[in-house]
Amino acid sequence: MAIKPTFRPATLADASALAVLVDIAGEGAPNWLWRGLAAPGQSALEVGRERARREEGGFSYRHATLAEVGDEIAACLIVYPLDDPYDLSGLDDMPPLVRPLLRLEAQAPGSWYVNALAAFPEFRGQGIGTKLLNVAEAKGREAGAKTMSIIVGSWNVGAIALYANAGYIAKATERAVLPPDVPQSGDWILLTRPIA
Repeated sequence: MAIKPTFRPATLADASALAVLVDIAGEGAPNWLWRGLAAPGQSALEVGRERARREEGGFSYRHATLAEVGDEIAACLIVYPLDDPYDLSGLDDMPPLVRPLLRLEAQAPGSWYVNALAAFPEFRGQGIGTKLLNVAEAKGREAGAKTMSIIVGSWNVGAIALYANAGYIAKATERAVLPPDVPQSGDWILLTRPIA
């Protein structure tokens, strides 16, 4: 039986689920960064939850759309416009892990940027990712953006196939700097596509 997800804007109450899904989208890198920001006695996911509850910034519930199947959160999309012009001043003060990502973002100024797209394991392979990409493009079109952009790891062949099927093409690459406990290695790939 095919599932029929519904979509809704995220709320403050969804911050915990967003933190987990963003960590899934980032393949563990967000958790590693959050551990470095945690106060004594605070878990990395608490930091992620706090960040999801922000009113501003890229990782904010305000930029998130959730896919639900029944009464369960199945997946999330975080999307927003990249600055144009894109300011890379202060890049050297950023953690080495995020510098390649920021350099790639700077190559797609003004695009409608898919910052995170992730599903919980039991909801993968059921078309939700494609539907969320359609939601992202509709939001970009509504905002007047001309281009979509997304960054994916070269090792994530499933995600690369999803984006290729949606018409995204590679524009640039940067060598990935990943946490020491992450088994993957390779490049970050900036993918773009025009908004139809």
